[in-house]
Amino acid sequence: MSWEEVTQQQCPIARASAVLGDRWSLLILSDFFLGVRRFDDFQERLNIPRTTLANRLKRLQDHGVIDRRVYREQPTRYEYRLTQKGRDLFPVITTLASWGDKYYFDESELPILRQHKSCGHDIQPVLTCPECHEPVDADSITVRKRPEIPGLPTVKRGPISYSSM
Repeated sequence: MSWEEVTQQQCPIARASAVLGDRWSLLILSDFFLGVRRFDDFQERLNIPRTTLANRLKRLQDHGVIDRRVYREQPTRYEYRLTQKGRDLFPVITTLASWGDKYYFDESELPILRQHKSCGHDIQPVLTCPECHEPVDADSITVRKRPEIPGLPTVKRGPISYSSM
């Protein structure tokens, strides 16, 4: 299946992976959340080939995840900023980093700590229910098919098993 076909799938993970589903895009996004904004800084920090970096930044821009802005006129130089769509990836990137911390580092070698500005405490991301505010994990949810909406076409998909993970 081509990347273009992936973007047409009736699966949010498939569609998102068409934009974010390579190692460089995730690392670039991680650096955005660490304050990196300029091409040369991304290239130096990640040691990524310039063509690859240019292609990934273009894809993120084409999908509305980042914007490009001029910061110097002579010669023209650009910096990149996350759009709201890009900033909405914060919980995803932070949770992925936390997972990497847990399984690939011990406490003494953690590369960075995330500190909550208003209280000063180090944090680990926790998914919570927006109604009761209890923590949510894979064992505490069920998944169901969205009810059909009159007037909208139904999507045909294969059978899904929602058995325990």
